[in-house]
Amino acid sequence: MHTWHWHNWQGIPYLSCSILEYWHHGFLTHHFWPRSPQELTKVLLPEASVYRLKQVHGNTVLTPQEIDSMSRGEDNLAEADGLISEQPLQALWVASADCTPVLIGDVKTRRVAALHAGWRGTAKKIVPQAIAQLKAQGSQLDDLRIAMGPAIAGEVYQVSLEVAAEVGASIIPHEDENSIIKALYELPNSPLLVDPNPTKVRLDVRRVNALQLESLGISAEQVAIAPYCTYQTPEHFFSYRREQEKKVQWSGIVSG
Repeated sequence: MHTWHWHNWQGIPYLSCSILEYWHHGFLTHHFWPRSPQELTKVLLPEASVYRLKQVHGNTVLTPQEIDSMSRGEDNLAEADGLISEQPLQALWVASADCTPVLIGDVKTRRVAALHAGWRGTAKKIVPQAIAQLKAQGSQLDDLRIAMGPAIAGEVYQVSLEVAAEVGASIIPHEDENSIIKALYELPNSPLLVDPNPTKVRLDVRRVNALQLESLGISAEQVAIAPYCTYQTPEHFFSYRREQEKKVQWSGIVSG
């Protein structure tokens, strides 16, 4: 089994996962707020160059070279929700506050990816998109190691049937909302849980991402999911659903 470890940096806690042991990485807690990725890279590897995005809940995945060459939008940041390294010593960062931060490493090429997968990004298959780009750069599926960090757990994430069906359509090839919902409930270890309100369900977004990975042929041993829910762990994580505040925690990984 993959283990999750708590670390301290100057007395501030953050998480790492044994599945990514080859890389400097961390799923940081709200205690680091409001430091920027520029500062946070000191926690992982001070000499690394720093890359981040203006996240827009899509499925665009960029390389540092693409970011450097793009015209910059608001805040001078490129708009996307994923990053893939091209060279060693590139620190890639994503921010989240209930959405799933996904960090990926390739044990052979030592390349890495950092992705922001909320329900919209998951519906648009951002993780398979990033993996397709890694494969185009020479990665083999068997060499990938994937960690999903703290995010809102299915048991407390109430969504509409429409949202559940939109996300479910990424793994269930049905046409209409009702048949997608029905098929999701029938899956082993279903990503759906019943909600007291008949027009709502509870949705486990990380489970849907795990099922997307399974459908690509990635084994369960290559994937680790953090046993922490942002909503239910206020001592460590911001939750937009809980606080309705625009605060985030950062997750980062440095290419080898």
